[in-house]
Amino acid sequence: MYRQFFGFSEDPFNITPDPKFLFLSEEHNAALTLLRYGLEQSKGFMVITGEVGCGKTLLCRSLLQSLDEKLFETAWLYSSNITQEQLIRSILKEIGMPASKLPETDHFEVLNEYLLSKINKGKEILLIIDEAQNLSYELLESIRLLSNLETNQRKLLQILLVGQPELKAKLNQPQLRQLKQRILIYYELHPLDKKSTLNYINHRLNLVCQQPGLPKISYTAFKAIYKYSKGIPRVINNVCNKALMATYARLGKKVDKKDVLHAVEDIERLSL
Repeated sequence: MYRQFFGFSEDPFNITPDPKFLFLSEEHNAALTLLRYGLEQSKGFMVITGEVGCGKTLLCRSLLQSLDEKLFETAWLYSSNITQEQLIRSILKEIGMPASKLPETDHFEVLNEYLLSKINKGKEILLIIDEAQNLSYELLESIRLLSNLETNQRKLLQILLVGQPELKAKLNQPQLRQLKQRILIYYELHPLDKKSTLNYINHRLNLVCQQPGLPKISYTAFKAIYKYSKGIPRVINNVCNKALMATYARLGKKVDKKDVLHAVEDIERLSL
């Protein structure tokens, strides 16, 4: 709607986690560096936690985009109420086993043999489980058992659990102490501070702006964005998107505080 008016090549604040829009704050850069190190060193279990909308999924998509496709094969699963057998079938399907060959029994043995065949071809296998805070204790224990799949030299499967802060609390429970002991890479993402929030907004605008300097955002508008979003990227995107719409509606070239307040009112009205 406002793209042509502001001269954008595409929407700057789309909430879809597109890796090309990744803003590397100090925290996000540190997390990405640790994950790459973990993969290079075959560290086994890795965990990323953070509040809703802090950029965990975007970070993981950027990680995958940076991997050598000739070397890595990945399985990306979302947590759900499934059995151990269904989990293994899902992993096998994600890493390329034909549906006709998916096992009905002996799931662990089939997975072990299939992973070995991949490893022998020079492949690295990464399993990402998103929304991992929703996994049951039983399924988390099953995932721990997957880390037993190994040769004398290496793990056959590297596992990245991604979830909200509840995942951290769950991993600290006594019944999961064996799993916790195997986590060698852990990082917790936090909301952006005020300076990083401003840099985040400018980063996204600069990526799509074809008319330098447009649109401008007043300092009072930025303060209102930060106050409402508390530095959470997904909320920043939502507020900025609606604020730009409000600016466009009055044919303005500068986002002011009133535009942001209109955006916040719209968001709050929709959340009732």
